[in-house]
Amino acid sequence: MEKILVFGHKKPDTDSVVSSIVLSYLKNQLGFNTEPRVLGDINSETNFVLKYFKINIPRYLNDVKLQLKDLNYQKGFMLEQHCSIEESYQKMRKSNISSIPIIDKQKKFLGTASMKDIAKDLISDNSVNLYTSYDNIINTLQGRELLRIDDEIKGKIMIASYRSTTFMENVSVDNNTILIVGDRHSVIEYAIENKVKLLILTGNSYIKDRHLRIAKKNNVNIIKTNFDTFNTSRRIILANYVSTITTNNKIICFNENEDVRDFTDVANKTKYSNYPIINDNNECLGTLRLADIADKNRKKVILVDHNEVSQSVDGLEEAEIVEIVDHHRISPVGTAAPINFRNMPVGSTSTILYNMFRENNIEIPKHIAGLMLAGIISDTLLFISPTTTELDKKVAKKLAKIAEVDYEAFGKEMFKKGSILKGKTKEEILYSDFKNFSINNQKIGVGQINTLNIDEIKKDKNEYVDLINRVADNNQYLIVALFATDLINKGSYIFYNDKAKDILEHCYGIDNLTQGYFIEGYISRKKQFIPPITNTLEK
Repeated sequence: MEKILVFGHKKPDTDSVVSSIVLSYLKNQLGFNTEPRVLGDINSETNFVLKYFKINIPRYLNDVKLQLKDLNYQKGFMLEQHCSIEESYQKMRKSNISSIPIIDKQKKFLGTASMKDIAKDLISDNSVNLYTSYDNIINTLQGRELLRIDDEIKGKIMIASYRSTTFMENVSVDNNTILIVGDRHSVIEYAIENKVKLLILTGNSYIKDRHLRIAKKNNVNIIKTNFDTFNTSRRIILANYVSTITTNNKIICFNENEDVRDFTDVANKTKYSNYPIINDNNECLGTLRLADIADKNRKKVILVDHNEVSQSVDGLEEAEIVEIVDHHRISPVGTAAPINFRNMPVGSTSTILYNMFRENNIEIPKHIAGLMLAGIISDTLLFISPTTTELDKKVAKKLAKIAEVDYEAFGKEMFKKGSILKGKTKEEILYSDFKNFSINNQKIGVGQINTLNIDEIKKDKNEYVDLINRVADNNQYLIVALFATDLINKGSYIFYNDKAKDILEHCYGIDNLTQGYFIEGYISRKKQFIPPITNTLEK
């Protein structure tokens, strides 16, 4: 069953992370194969929650771009180096592919062999040399084993085409000779006495028992074939190891983890028919043709706690969104087919997930209840946020009972751990819970941190403002703002890029906005920070 990746937004907060874990658990209970992921480093609050309930941090997900491994390319299309040229030809012919990757016994990529290489070898001086296995010769000549001394055969091909006396008087043979001969007993005896490496008897020729005994004594290999001498001499070169014509010059390989777009760019420039695909261990996986790009398996994903492309994973447009569970505004995210989209005006995605457990009659384990409780407490700021609903409070109390925790004490401890800024850089603090928005084609970035000691921020006010200005200028933001939410005084201090001062004054109805201005009662990004900006920019 294909795996589905479940994840929240970039710069993940507690509700985003726990919702990914919880929804993945629920889906797996319902028979799906899912895995929770995160799109960035988790903050200290979330880290506390996961440690409290003994849950591992989900693996990081960089992007969901189409990779070569997502394509249905010619997987397994390759040959081991000790296969024959005949085998390589037949495999390429049947697949209508003009070259084939060659590998060693450990599947390490060595190079390629092509139809062109075969043709070149057949008309080159190398066509008199044979280096292959006894079995390859048997298979290529459709022959029969008469005497096998060596499993590997190496030597110079020779055809007994002269009269017997002329041949024996003028042609020298030795242990480096592979002799092709018909029903000519004097030549056979001459060859055996001189200990040729291999004797190939054509036309189903008869060999005397006496000659067989001498051949065994002199370590002479013997094979019989029904092909006549002419056809045997034509086919024998195809018995060579395919490694004898393998080349690794100008071969462009691609790793299975590379993006399809990058492959397409190179393929359109180089114009080769096909390209070997390898993994990180240089093991060959098959070959890819440009035409194979059309046959792809997009990564399947479920979005939680967000539905805006700008807040989601890179390459989302190349993935298949199969479901969304969120409690934010609906953005113009597009899907190729109808999906399950669960959106409710509640304070936390975890509240929605609780209802989904109940609807599916799935029992909620203690640790899963604890995670959902943490998500609700985090997003509603222990029910003081204006986004809080009665349903959030009701669900939180039920989850606290299942998790066997005092939700008020747990929430306060969670906020305490999450508000510790010691050891963090200014940039880490700005981006700890930072979301991007596109409003009327203008780029907006809003960060939020919770604090129990605003002096920790105020003493470095100038450094924060300098950072915010740099971020805005370097990334073409119209507005970058950091809201430091004071959980004790129930309001937020705002720090912003200087160029946005006039806009923010208009947004929040402030006559003379200054850095670190306290906006009483403002603690919700979703309901209080963003809507005034949206209303102002969309007028």
